Amino acid sequence: MAYHIGQIVQGVVTGIQPYGAFIRLDDQTQGLVHISEFKSGIVKNLKDELRVGDLVEVVVLDIDQYNNKISLSIRQLQMFSLRDLPIIKNTNIRRHFWTNHHLNLGFTSIAQKKDEWIQEALNRI
Repeated sequence: MAYHIGQIVQGVVTGIQPYGAFIRLDDQTQGLVHISEFKSGIVKNLKDELRVGDLVEVVVLDIDQYNNKISLSIRQLQMFSLRDLPIIKNTNIRRHFWTNHHLNLGFTSIAQKKDEWIQEALNRI
């Protein structure tokens, strides 16, 4: 996929639904701006804010590689100046598959506690 999380791109509004607007980024790629990512505050009807054919600037929030879906945001551009930040490439930000390499749950291995447990058992005898 030619897009990266954090990238700012322009697209054309191709459809408006009650839950969000579909944005065509290129001939083969389309993404969704969820209504909650349109602007800060309450948006009751996107049709009052956007029209099909409008050119909009969006930031790529999420790329679901398994379903080839792209989540976009207009609100993030309004809240923060992302133009000053570098494009984030190949990171685990908001991926839809799970691994435990980033979890630190505080568990210790049995081998580290084995000697302590044996000594406690011997003291009880």
